[in-house]
Amino acid sequence: MMKIARKSWFLCAAAICCAAASAFAGVTVSSPASGSTTNSPVHFVASASAGLPIAAMMVYVDGNGLYKTSGAHLDTNLNMGTGAHSVIVQAWDTKGNVVKNAFGLNVGSSSTGSTPSGSGGAVRSLIETMPGWESCTVCAGVNAHGPVAAYGSQQNVKSPSLNGRSMQFNIGGKTPYADAIWWKQLGASNSATHFQYDLDFYITAPQFAEALEFDVNQSIGSRKFIFGTECNIKGGGVWDVWDTANATWRHTGVGCSAPAAYKWHHLTWEFYRDNAATHFVAVTLDGVKHYVNYTYYSRAVSANEINVAFQMDGDYAQHPYAAWLNNVTLRYW
Repeated sequence: MMKIARKSWFLCAAAICCAAASAFAGVTVSSPASGSTTNSPVHFVASASAGLPIAAMMVYVDGNGLYKTSGAHLDTNLNMGTGAHSVIVQAWDTKGNVVKNAFGLNVGSSSTGSTPSGSGGAVRSLIETMPGWESCTVCAGVNAHGPVAAYGSQQNVKSPSLNGRSMQFNIGGKTPYADAIWWKQLGASNSATHFQYDLDFYITAPQFAEALEFDVNQSIGSRKFIFGTECNIKGGGVWDVWDTANATWRHTGVGCSAPAAYKWHHLTWEFYRDNAATHFVAVTLDGVKHYVNYTYYSRAVSANEINVAFQMDGDYAQHPYAAWLNNVTLRYW
């Protein structure tokens, strides 16, 4: 009898432990508060837990998926229209089980331009939906005199997309190692010294990509700071950063192999500058963060600007491939 009672005690204790553990499963939203009134873009901060590791999280607004990220933590700014909205922050574990947090939110004012983010700061979000993107192919090559690629782009693509408004980019042609670059001017902010470039990207055939480039450029009247980065898929499978003064790429030692095809990837680059040099701080890809800590000198220029850019590099046979960008956001302060 004592053995049976002892065994029953352990079974009850195990059941209590399991119940306690399951009670912690769910989504915790730190920002915004349920039922609160805020301005657009809305700052979302959330975390999730479950019995198994969290694979991904997504923010739904009025039934539309606006933002998705890998892992158990979410931190982003989303443009939302004025008025009342229903929000769901949802997470999936590695077996596809769902946990969620649903609440209401009121947005008092909206802005698709810049929004203060600290003293002198701004957030430019959904950049892929903005008009006025520019592009070229020859200027994307070595010394801005590269071979000609066949290339194109399309905005407001519904699928693949995380919010129904992605931007599609295509490259092909007949000349090996031809490239194409697209960029969007965002105006000037000569006082800004810190930058965070955040986006989601999707690619059909990464085996045909020589490299994928993600850049931020700032000119402050007399100096140009190029925060150039590329996932150098075929040149060592590492992240490269741009040495502006010497006009060359430098390996960082941080790995960047071909990203998985037909899957959204989340990328964040962090930079800052002083009066003379660019500082590459850290890169986070699909939730894995690496500190880079490389510094290179800027160069002289006569311009005032901030822009973001995306470049696709062709391979030895110029195989065609496509990529999509979504939730492109630049924070600077």
